[in-house]
Amino acid sequence: MHTLFRGGRVFTATGSFAEAVLVRDGVIVAVGSESDLVRQAPAHETVDLEGGLLMPGVTDAHIHPVQAGLEHAKCDLSEIYGLDEYLTAIRTYADGCDKEWIDGGGWDMSAFPGGLPHRSQLDFLDRPAYLIQRDHHAAWVNTRALERAGITRDTPDPADGRIERDADGNPSGVLHEGAMDLVGLLTPRPTTDDMDTALVTAQRHLFSLGITGWQDAIVGSYAGSDDQLPTYISAARAGRLKARVVGALWWDRTRGADQIASLIERRAMAEGLDRFSAGSVKIMQDGITENFTAAVLEPYCLCGGTGLSYIDPGKLREYVAELDANGFQVHFHAIGERAVREALDSFEGTSPDNRHHIAHLQIIEPSDVPRFAALGVTANLQPLWATHHAQMDELTLPYLGEERSAWQYPFADLERSGARFCAGSDWPVSNADPIQGMHVAVNRTEPGGSVHAGYPTAGIPFLPGQRLSLTTAMTAYTAGSAWINRSPAGVIEQGRPADLVVLDRDPFGLPEAEIWTAKVRLTFVDGEAVYQR
Repeated sequence: MHTLFRGGRVFTATGSFAEAVLVRDGVIVAVGSESDLVRQAPAHETVDLEGGLLMPGVTDAHIHPVQAGLEHAKCDLSEIYGLDEYLTAIRTYADGCDKEWIDGGGWDMSAFPGGLPHRSQLDFLDRPAYLIQRDHHAAWVNTRALERAGITRDTPDPADGRIERDADGNPSGVLHEGAMDLVGLLTPRPTTDDMDTALVTAQRHLFSLGITGWQDAIVGSYAGSDDQLPTYISAARAGRLKARVVGALWWDRTRGADQIASLIERRAMAEGLDRFSAGSVKIMQDGITENFTAAVLEPYCLCGGTGLSYIDPGKLREYVAELDANGFQVHFHAIGERAVREALDSFEGTSPDNRHHIAHLQIIEPSDVPRFAALGVTANLQPLWATHHAQMDELTLPYLGEERSAWQYPFADLERSGARFCAGSDWPVSNADPIQGMHVAVNRTEPGGSVHAGYPTAGIPFLPGQRLSLTTAMTAYTAGSAWINRSPAGVIEQGRPADLVVLDRDPFGLPEAEIWTAKVRLTFVDGEAVYQR
């Protein structure tokens, strides 16, 4: 039996709109006018769009679902803001469990003076605490945790991180980047069932947001988390994984090219699976601006230093060339303009056929913007961060300076230069809702209801000259990200899988300031309803 989607507008992600879509056996068989499709299939079931929008399922090109599922089952601070609220939630969680550690996370740096909480704030706990910062680039720990790890004033900083210290030199309770593992690896390990439940729970949530595929941006052990590869393989074999997923295998920055053989073996473990593959490698080249670990070209204002390049740029070129020669896609984390340049440099001479991409792209030195198109490198956007909010205004802008601040999230400049886009959320670092991401890409302001919506400058567009059209933004989240994943979905046209999303209203017909109000009503994978509101 055919299914006809009608009664609203259809965004095809091919540069055009349509009136109706006909599906049979999980495949799109025709796109066009309702009258033509009714003639083609007089006997059909109907999905009434009720004046909303039918769009392709979203592929999130940079996300951490298993980690999100695990964290939301722990002490979850991601939906609240402020020290008092954090401490209340932590105390409530601790009172309700008998776990050996209090672990979880989601705290925001901007909730603390200078972006730094302190161990003493958690010393009311009778157990060690390890709470990951919202961006996953730092952890807040108490004195018991530091003692358990043997961290003292004499403990040296690891090469890829920093132990924050008080004025007297004692550890203050914040561990940045690679220093997180000093405590994180001591926390209790999740069981196989915990990991599987986390994935299934995350998938259910993502379906409710219209996300039908993704690229997991770290499949491996990082910052105290465990390897997710067995979880994905098990779920794919058992049929629990219904989304179309690519795993980006973690590049261990403490090792060199010797690990490529093991990456090839790990990729082979996923061969032949219908819903999961592991042909991408994730390289984190720097940290974040707020703790001054993002790699920049000129020193940070007020505090000095130029951040961290986690991999020597010369060696990075060698590693990327070998990964490229072995058919891997390389997926970079690059925040600072030096890290972006080092990533682009490493792609010189690589094959565009491997669909390499760089995520985050907070700061790009203007002369590097045209290099994305020239090298065939895709810009992987996380639009939600491109607004005025406390972390940006208080912890970033003062330390970047006026000129460099104006280089942030240059989406329109990238588009004008011919760059290809994909897009993602980085959930649980930020909200997974792609409609909110599209809203920010178009408006460069906080969407209503966000944790920062009440911030004084949240309604002022952040670098408004870098806005994108809704068509460009939605295409990035659908066709662009599906292309990165080599997914057959992401576009509404004949012969494609019927991975489809029905929105309750047509955001193209709304004032731009109201794009965020559109909500998912129905989500389909291969023509099967996997979410209904």
